Amino acid sequence: MSPNPGNSSTTSATTRGYMVAGHRVTAPKARPGLYLVATPIGNLADITLRALETLAGVDVILCEDTRITRRLTERYGLSSELAAYHEHNAEAVRPRILQRLAEGAAIALVSDAGTPLISDPGYKLVREACGAGHAVTALPGPSAVLAALSVAALPTDRFFFEGFLPAKQQARRARLSELARVEATLVMFESGNRVQECLADLADGLPGRQAAICRELTKLHEEVLRGAISDLAAQANELETRGEFVLVIGPPARDAEVLTTDQLDALLADLLQRSSVKDAVMHAVELSGRPRREVYARALELAKTKRAGEADGEG
Repeated sequence: MSPNPGNSSTTSATTRGYMVAGHRVTAPKARPGLYLVATPIGNLADITLRALETLAGVDVILCEDTRITRRLTERYGLSSELAAYHEHNAEAVRPRILQRLAEGAAIALVSDAGTPLISDPGYKLVREACGAGHAVTALPGPSAVLAALSVAALPTDRFFFEGFLPAKQQARRARLSELARVEATLVMFESGNRVQECLADLADGLPGRQAAICRELTKLHEEVLRGAISDLAAQANELETRGEFVLVIGPPARDAEVLTTDQLDALLADLLQRSSVKDAVMHAVELSGRPRREVYARALELAKTKRAGEADGEG
């Protein structure tokens, strides 16, 4: 961000505006303050008219990656100054932003995609701007969290946004054991290179739940897969892993009954009579409400005992 609030790159009143349907629309200078502007999560046509007017009217647009935001500004003919503000430079840049606000600048904050502050930098800037008495205005719009909730076909009356789960499996499983107690639909982000192993841990840690895998929302190759989390995890090897993922996991069934150890053994014994260990475990997890690791270990023990008994009978 330029240290000089009056630098010549700031958009002049005569050039403020944006393009819509091939026509140039003049935009007024925005009033001093900080504007939190939601931007498209994939489809650039999802920008709002209010967002365009504000982005055209501010003195500077703070963004995580100027290369990504420039795609949006070039698409709509925006000429406001772009400046990087992200987790790696925030401590150094934030004082200069606050100084410009104190001098009467209008500043917009955007993320690479979606609503600022939702799994993106910005919280400390908003807190300090509010503390200094500057006006802070939110311009609502696209959100990957709400878009995924809308299409997941799962309860939306209560939801919990987790963000990204830990990258390491041990920490991820520990976190899932905590999330298992949350009686709400869970929403989380995941990268393509970890989504398959994450689904396996979700099936293990949150058994018996319905889920949706949302990939590339609003983009050309948008895809939404819905079903039992165990079924989705079983199909994970066939999943296209390129793109952005939002995982939505339904809440635990309020009337679900967790089987006792004896009941689990009886269920597994019956299933093993007519199914492979893999299929027996999959069905038992759905019906028992117990973690997959526990069910799998018990199934192996029962199958071993069964084979030993058959061998003794033959002898």
